[in-house]
Amino acid sequence: MKRIGVLTGGGDCPGLNAVIRAVVKKSIQYNWEIIGIKNGWEGLITGELELLTGYTVSGILPKGGTIIGTSRTNPFNNEKDVQRVIENIKKFNIDAIVVIGGDDTLSVAHKLHKMGISLVGVPKTIDNDLSGTDFTFGFDTAVSIVTEAIDRLHTTAESHHRVIVVEAMGRHAGWIATMAGIAGGADEILIPEVPFEIEAVCERLRMRYNQGKKFSIIAMAEGAYPIEKKLTDRKTDDKESFGQNIGKTNLITQTNEKDAFGNIRLGGIGHFLAKEIEKRMNVETRVTVLGHVQRGGTPTAHDRILATRFGIAAVELIKNEDFGTMVALQGNKIVPIEIEEAISKCKTVDMDLYEMAKLFFG
Repeated sequence: MKRIGVLTGGGDCPGLNAVIRAVVKKSIQYNWEIIGIKNGWEGLITGELELLTGYTVSGILPKGGTIIGTSRTNPFNNEKDVQRVIENIKKFNIDAIVVIGGDDTLSVAHKLHKMGISLVGVPKTIDNDLSGTDFTFGFDTAVSIVTEAIDRLHTTAESHHRVIVVEAMGRHAGWIATMAGIAGGADEILIPEVPFEIEAVCERLRMRYNQGKKFSIIAMAEGAYPIEKKLTDRKTDDKESFGQNIGKTNLITQTNEKDAFGNIRLGGIGHFLAKEIEKRMNVETRVTVLGHVQRGGTPTAHDRILATRFGIAAVELIKNEDFGTMVALQGNKIVPIEIEEAISKCKTVDMDLYEMAKLFFG
């Protein structure tokens, strides 16, 4: 009998429980014991674990969040924590670990794999910015939520003749803003991949007004920024683990504090842009920051199915002792790729898709 650990790290995401359920169900088929590692890597530092059974995962498929908890803990910030992780893996006789997470969580997994720990990865990010996989679960749910918000905001924007800025998640990549903007019929989409000129945005909005369209919806990612001025003295560096040299870009941030992986909390670009539009165009402007609403709630059918396929495929990788790899969606197939490949660079928005979206601007 094997004893398999499973953990969820980083931000919560619709579909996590579907992965956990699939891992447990498939492992039971092989008569393996499944151990839930509580609160991401923190659980392997503190030794907080729980046995997962078919009964434990009954009914969790449509449930948001993660039943085993999550955190942004980075054991490599403290050498003693790394030792505790290794010691607890041995202490609890864990043969292999299914690591469900984004670039930060998987960067830890990659380092541990190089130290001889048997593990496989499952990609998790609503931003859809992990390389090697066409889509990640949670992304479809987030896009659906933002699209619905844009749909609802259209009626109030039109009634009051306002410009409404919708700020979505997306630190380095604007996938959510782009896809939801297209689906919701946004009049402008602003993303980190394409720095914008504030005056150019205003000019396109003026053209709408001159055509008799007295309202506008702008979908933008939290990591979007204008090119003509510095917004703040606070700077954020692209993470080395992501491998993409975006450089030191001045961004709107909520705080100077960084998380365990060096990330600054973004947020506020929507309010900045709204004030600029009001000042330059003398039109009433409002902002909706969707924030964690995009992460919460029940996953879509698409995300439940993708998460389930990922969970089953991860167990198969363990059975085949294909460690250091991550399951990925390529076309309609689930395939293994090296974790190192997944975290090597940020998967940014397809510019052909963005050019198509621009057809509907203004």
